[in-house]
Amino acid sequence: MKSKMRAMHTSLPEWILKMKAAVYNYSPFKEIKIRGIENLKHAKFQSLRTGRVEFAVSELAADHRIKNIELVIVPRIPETMHTIIIKGYDEEGKPVKAILENTNILHPTEDVELEGFTEIEDRRPKLGEH
Repeated sequence: MKSKMRAMHTSLPEWILKMKAAVYNYSPFKEIKIRGIENLKHAKFQSLRTGRVEFAVSELAADHRIKNIELVIVPRIPETMHTIIIKGYDEEGKPVKAILENTNILHPTEDVELEGFTEIEDRRPKLGEH
């Protein structure tokens, strides 16, 4: 069962390499800047969506008008609920007490990243249909 799950998802380092390769394969002189995942140490991406994003990056890399590419990841639903884990340790570094809380975080939407662009293709499926 593990192999099936692995095949359905792309690890964070592999995902980043795929995006860089998608640009490099069309032009080794173009660069891609990836923002929005700086705080992630571990993550998995849907493989099908990874391929679609990789194709979109390749499409921009192949466009002679484009010199640099920026890939920005923002939450699709701007208000997300998160668990906060507050952990206390003793002087030897052993766990003593943990408190769980939660909070909503309101993220900026894609509008802040699209200012000034005249050519915008929205290839996203409707919410709940992906």
